[in-house]
Amino acid sequence: MSFLWSLVSFIIVISVLVFVHEFGHFWAARKCGIKVHRFSIGFGKVLWSRKDKQGTEFAVSLIPLGGYVKMLDERNEEVPEHLKSQSFNSKTVVQRMFVIVAGPIANFIFAILAYWVVFMVGIPSVKPVIDSVKPDSITAQAQIAPNSQILAVDGTEALDWETINMLLATKLGNQQVTLTVTPFGENRPQEKILNIQHWTFDPDKQSAFGALGIQPVGNKVEMKIAKIMENSPAERAGLLVGDEIYAKNGEELVWRDFAKQIQQGKPVSLQVHREGRILDLTLIPEWQDKRYMVGIAPTVQPLNEKYRTELKYDMLDALWKGVEKTAQLSWLTVKVIGKLLTGDLSLNNLSGPISIAQGAGISSQIGLVYYLGFMALISVNLGMMNLFPLPVLDGGHLLFLVAEGIRGKPVSDKVQNVCYRIGATLLLMLTGFALFNDFLRL
Repeated sequence: MSFLWSLVSFIIVISVLVFVHEFGHFWAARKCGIKVHRFSIGFGKVLWSRKDKQGTEFAVSLIPLGGYVKMLDERNEEVPEHLKSQSFNSKTVVQRMFVIVAGPIANFIFAILAYWVVFMVGIPSVKPVIDSVKPDSITAQAQIAPNSQILAVDGTEALDWETINMLLATKLGNQQVTLTVTPFGENRPQEKILNIQHWTFDPDKQSAFGALGIQPVGNKVEMKIAKIMENSPAERAGLLVGDEIYAKNGEELVWRDFAKQIQQGKPVSLQVHREGRILDLTLIPEWQDKRYMVGIAPTVQPLNEKYRTELKYDMLDALWKGVEKTAQLSWLTVKVIGKLLTGDLSLNNLSGPISIAQGAGISSQIGLVYYLGFMALISVNLGMMNLFPLPVLDGGHLLFLVAEGIRGKPVSDKVQNVCYRIGATLLLMLTGFALFNDFLRL
């Protein structure tokens, strides 16, 4: 059921964003007087189609992983004399560039409008307050104290942990980053410089701020058992609901460290406090669902209301926040691509359609506002990736048009065909690598 939900959520996201992107091309083509043969959502066999009064066929095709707008073009077909003025290739360089760039622009406009709705409705969030700082970490060396609230990253305002994580991720490979912090509940901003010259982290395993040694304020997890699964290693070891778990030597345990220890798959010796008695027990983890399990759930204390907030604005402020968020994400995409090319980020961090499907499924289950925010995020990525100057992408077409504008004549078909083959090969390789990464994460 979870797989089916993710698949449906993914198809909706892709279909909506492909429609938006292709509609941008279609609208611009119509404005420039270009005849459009077909507007298709999906590739392959046409499942449904309908023609309008201008002869454009609107179609839904079998493979829902993209779409296209087929325009009249003398380079691909014989064009009657009376229709030549409506062909794509007959238009000026500026008009053709407008048609090409309109697709990504439509994605950015969609993202702005989506975030506009999100920020008007309001999205629950947690104030970026630091609960604890890992000893000897980069954050500790910068002398940032617990119970500090982060206000900005290198001067860019940060109201939630998602934004902080995004901004910090763009700093990978830099020499330093400046965090503006203040004691929580006070207005005493201070700038703290973090030395990140040798800082690295794996986005699949930890957050950027976590890799810097920051533990955010969140729900308090107590080492007191709230639930035990039937016929589990915990039940067989003799653990009971209400037991308080300590390390073998009586030291306090932290749930995340305990969970990491369980994932090693080795027997874990514990000290259990039960109704004034102290018992020594051993847990033997079992391998289930691709991980080690012991079958217990801790007691979780809800987050204090003083740390909760809601990112909600009036109509005009929400629109501006939508513009800001879209611009931030666009710049993040550029930075990430740059860091992939320089080697600061590993290609192992690339994600493909399976990861997108999982994200779509999770966000749609949480709520419509989160799902809309996820769609906005993917829309920005789709727009930015299409502007990448790689032949077969919109950015590659723009590059050829820029060259034509400078030279005064089109790049030869031979050169373009070679570039398209190279571009298609690189794109297929990147897609294959991203899919391979997706399978490794399953």
